[in-house]
Amino acid sequence: MSVLNDAQQNAVAELLRVSPLADELGRRFGAAGHELHLVGGSVRDALLGRLGDDLDFCTDARPEQTLAVVSGWADAIWETGREFGTIGIQKNGLRIEITTFRAEAYDGVSRNPVVQYGDSLLDDLGRRDFTINAMAVSLPGHEFTDPFGGIADLAARVIRTPAAPELSFGDDPLRMLRAARFAAKLQFTVDPGVVAAMRDMAADLDRITAERIRDEFTKLMCGADPIAGLRLLVDTGLADRFLPEISGLKLEIDEHAQHKDVYEHTLIVVMNAMRLEGDEAPDFVLRMAALMHDVGKPATKAVGRDGRVSFHHHEVVGARLTKQRMKALKYPKDVTSEVVGLVALHLRFYGYGRGEWTDSAVRRYVTDAGPLLARLHKLTRSDVTTRNRRKAAQLAADYDALEDRIARIAAEEDLAKVRPDLDGNAIMELLGVPPGPIVGQAWRFLKELRLDRGPLDRDEAEAELFKWAREQGHIS
Repeated sequence: MSVLNDAQQNAVAELLRVSPLADELGRRFGAAGHELHLVGGSVRDALLGRLGDDLDFCTDARPEQTLAVVSGWADAIWETGREFGTIGIQKNGLRIEITTFRAEAYDGVSRNPVVQYGDSLLDDLGRRDFTINAMAVSLPGHEFTDPFGGIADLAARVIRTPAAPELSFGDDPLRMLRAARFAAKLQFTVDPGVVAAMRDMAADLDRITAERIRDEFTKLMCGADPIAGLRLLVDTGLADRFLPEISGLKLEIDEHAQHKDVYEHTLIVVMNAMRLEGDEAPDFVLRMAALMHDVGKPATKAVGRDGRVSFHHHEVVGARLTKQRMKALKYPKDVTSEVVGLVALHLRFYGYGRGEWTDSAVRRYVTDAGPLLARLHKLTRSDVTTRNRRKAAQLAADYDALEDRIARIAAEEDLAKVRPDLDGNAIMELLGVPPGPIVGQAWRFLKELRLDRGPLDRDEAEAELFKWAREQGHIS
């Protein structure tokens, strides 16, 4: 048992003040002859002053005994984790998971444990991933248990494993990715011995399903410092197992020559994008697009006769690679589509400052971006990483001018809902055709005309439709 200092005692007291039902739940388990402990991430977050609405408890009670204790008391109960000894409940708006002490073993092939219930809190804590997640507070007695020095590691802001890291990662290779995720979330340093084990055992990550890797990586990207997590993934070789495009960027020289390589440029773009999020919640789509926006460069690198490096059409190649990688990681189609769309569009702005854009080009920019426009603004601004202050200021001014121009045209026209000046019913009536391919072709023609010339009045739109129909041979 560990003796708490004043700050830790205050943190635990605050936890129990915010959540008085913890003691109430502990008394119910005690009356039934069982132990109950607040455990893991809930204790860690309480000590860090960032406890959320999800609480984790452990107990010596078996799942059926836990059900007997909480039935009639909980507002809701779910048993989806019962196979692994976990019963979930909801009470007064809090989500609570209560898990039987475990002392499981792993098969060494997958990350799936062979569930073995334990009778000891110490054994249960010893199987956990990191020391900062291996602390417990008994309820209602408030006795603190910290057998592996979690408090000291929390104070030192370091991530260590309770057992030797080789044993911990051998049991569950996903823990290597979790180490990087916690480094990003908590802004902690990973212990050198843990980093060495991650490097030596990176190939073991292949035992983990794409879905589990995806979930951990998404949490890493949404952390307070994803750059630290990304560097750790690349430096240990873990990124090569599921996102090799990022490591590949280290081989390429950025065409602007303001960074050592495209890899460093990319990390700066991610940081820039985070700053533009403002007070909003972490935007995974924006951050992922920033991370992937240049992954097409290795395949498109070319060196001209003058020695200058170019990456023509890397946004097209990058969009394709991004789609393939996110599909492999089983991201939802809508999330993948948004990230891919931003990667494909991230270069569209360049050239605007040369005065080559017509109102038609601005309309197309807005229409092609659609609901991604606000994010595209942020990504495009984030991609300016030049150290040349005059060049950076000019690019920023150019983009300010583009946004002002979009706002002006949007005030005159409903850019968010660009539609042809004649709808499908009008097209059928005027041309005397039934529903079918001709109507769709005419609609697309009129939309292109709308983008090029802006709104047309009814007579102009009809005249253009008849002209097109005659040229296409649909009417005489």
